[in-house]
Amino acid sequence: QVQLVESGGGLVQAGGSLRISCAPSARTFNSYAAGWFRRTTGKEREFVAGITWSGSNTFYADSVKGRFTISRDNAKNTVYLQMNSLKPEDTAVYYCAVRGDYRGIYVDTRQTAYQLWGQGTQVTVSS
Repeated sequence: QVQLVESGGGLVQAGGSLRISCAPSARTFNSYAAGWFRRTTGKEREFVAGITWSGSNTFYADSVKGRFTISRDNAKNTVYLQMNSLKPEDTAVYYCAVRGDYRGIYVDTRQTAYQLWGQGTQVTVSS
């Protein structure tokens, strides 16, 4: 069974940067759209950023726009989330999600659009 393997979370001071990565454990999909979501304690999981299968389109939540960048390296079969200017309110468990064999040209922000999810990686931003 294909799994999404996430890495790169950790503890960082406010204003710092982190990059988290996500890769399917096997090349099951010919192409896939990907997204990052996060869950903060006491809140529902929310959309953070998404990228289309080709990487030509990206979309961000207003709360992270201008600070976070989602990208992908299809040769390495990996999706990244570069997080800069981190704030304490960015503290959350971050989840990677994949919509396999999908070549839509727009990013879907709905959690139900993604059928494969990672286990989550903790990002903690200290003030």
